[in-house]
Amino acid sequence: MNFETVAVERRGNISWIFHNRPQVRNAESCQLLDEMDSALTDAVRDDAIRAIVFAGKGDHFSAGHDLKEAQATRAAFTVEQRYAYEERRYFDYALRIWDCPKPTIASVQGACVASGFMVANMCDMVVASNDAFFADPVCQSLATAAVEVLVHPWVMGLRMAHEFLLTGRRLSAEEAYRIGMINRLVDRERLEAETTELAEKAAAAYPFAARLLKRSLKRVADIQGFRTSLQSHFDTHQLSHVTDEYSRMRDQGIASGISRGKDASRK
Repeated sequence: MNFETVAVERRGNISWIFHNRPQVRNAESCQLLDEMDSALTDAVRDDAIRAIVFAGKGDHFSAGHDLKEAQATRAAFTVEQRYAYEERRYFDYALRIWDCPKPTIASVQGACVASGFMVANMCDMVVASNDAFFADPVCQSLATAAVEVLVHPWVMGLRMAHEFLLTGRRLSAEEAYRIGMINRLVDRERLEAETTELAEKAAAAYPFAARLLKRSLKRVADIQGFRTSLQSHFDTHQLSHVTDEYSRMRDQGIASGISRGKDASRK
């Protein structure tokens, strides 16, 4: 398949799947999300691929949802239409990364925001450069209850998730490493090499043993309520789209909300 908004590079037995819209900081459009899911499906089906890396071309991993596209094409969606769209392209696609039978690694530089945060943190491991930062400012900016997939408390802990989401502030790569949200923190020029090293080590594992091990590890999270908590939050997120707060924010203009979120993330 020829992709327009993602780039797929096969490097030995590792598939690299890149966000490839650097001109818009790799904002995740509908097309990009569909292509990324297709690229993941291809990599899973290819028995020669032993590990999968999610990355971003240019200076950023991903600035998150393509809000300009959302405003232009989905502003008039009914509750039912929005639910179906977001269930497929955010919730289901994210869980396919989580459930991937092969080792997955996010290689993160620059912005890793909102839906980009979801993609990175649904991976098994995260390598980040020292210029990377993480943010989910939508409670402050767009009057919604975080993003569609509330992976946050599972990867950063409950107390940090409260602070991170309620204030909308940025989390530096150094702080993310300190709290255990990322596996490796490296200089920007070493990001690709360090990610490759980790991916090659993971790819060297016996594939069926790795698949069984991943299943057991994910079951640990599920026994603790991971999947149920994500499903519960998704419905809560949908409710936040039909509140008076959200309507007032939308009437004031999405751009105003985005600006407010940017201000909050920099404090």
